[in-house]
Amino acid sequence: MYDRVYNFSSGPAVMPEPVLARAAAEMLNYRGSGMSVMEMSHRSAVYDGIIKDAEALLRELMGIPGEYAVLFLQGGASLQFDMLPMNLATGSGRVDLINTGMWSGRALKELKKLASPRVVASSEDKTFTYIPELTADMFDPEADYVHVCWNNTIYGTRYSELPPCEAPLVADMSSCILSEPVDVRKFGCIFAGAQKNLGPAGLTIVILRQDLIERAPETLPTMLSFRTHAEQRSLYNTPPTYAIYMCKLVLEWLRDLGGVEAIAPVNRRKAALIYDYLDRSNMFHATVGGKDRSIMNIPFVTGDKELDAKFVAAAEAAGFKNLKGHRSVGGMRASIYNAMPEEGVVRLVEFMREFEKNA
Repeated sequence: MYDRVYNFSSGPAVMPEPVLARAAAEMLNYRGSGMSVMEMSHRSAVYDGIIKDAEALLRELMGIPGEYAVLFLQGGASLQFDMLPMNLATGSGRVDLINTGMWSGRALKELKKLASPRVVASSEDKTFTYIPELTADMFDPEADYVHVCWNNTIYGTRYSELPPCEAPLVADMSSCILSEPVDVRKFGCIFAGAQKNLGPAGLTIVILRQDLIERAPETLPTMLSFRTHAEQRSLYNTPPTYAIYMCKLVLEWLRDLGGVEAIAPVNRRKAALIYDYLDRSNMFHATVGGKDRSIMNIPFVTGDKELDAKFVAAAEAAGFKNLKGHRSVGGMRASIYNAMPEEGVVRLVEFMREFEKNA
């Protein structure tokens, strides 16, 4: 059995072993500085190199154009549910939103406090197990932006095509960033909590088109203005320094693997291994079908809560950790982010097959 267990947590999630080993090796003395990155001033020349490298790597891996700012912030993706309308909903005050689960629902709750949101479409009628079909006439052309959750961690759905909207598209990519190529130019803003595919908890990445930064009212509280963080290169106050360093190590690991173009087919292959088994199984069933299936988060059920619990307990004992589904939906969920080795998915499917055989 694998030394470190197979961690299928939705987040904080598995991290690449080479990254953890590198961080351990540099813990007491980062590159001859005589100190840990944890102890280092964010104003120092050494740390300035770390944050600049992290930004350059992210730009390289995602093809982020120069007309976009890259911000390293705190507060999780949830804080962006407030910062985005405060900074961007300053024209018509209207925001379109597609409701595909808990996280778009939470964004909607905050939008109601700060703007005039409109739900364009929702998949709540089928427990968020699909992405609604969208047409251009469904969107308000004068909306300040359109909010979507690109990959739904809890329900296991993802967008396979861009919504046909005229307004800037703002996408929460917390659980799918860097998992497959995206054209950043198609989005006004991409944001993501780091704790799934980028590093440890405590860091939030915001990729924002420069012209949208100019929408921020001068009356906004300083720390809640994108303009503040863009002008100060994410160093207005002390940023989450160690989380940014860890993110840099993850980005280096991904670059050395061949980048997003190299990891994407691996991710699709891992997901296909699980979906192919689920589609043939007489015991386990995927909750999402067709083109809307996530390649990062795969929920599945047996249809029997007691059997679900028995499977989760058996899997836990065998070293397959954190497979219990979200409390709002039950069942099981395998989160297979970039750092989940393909071997872990193969072994999980083997375990599921054996469990079904012996049940």
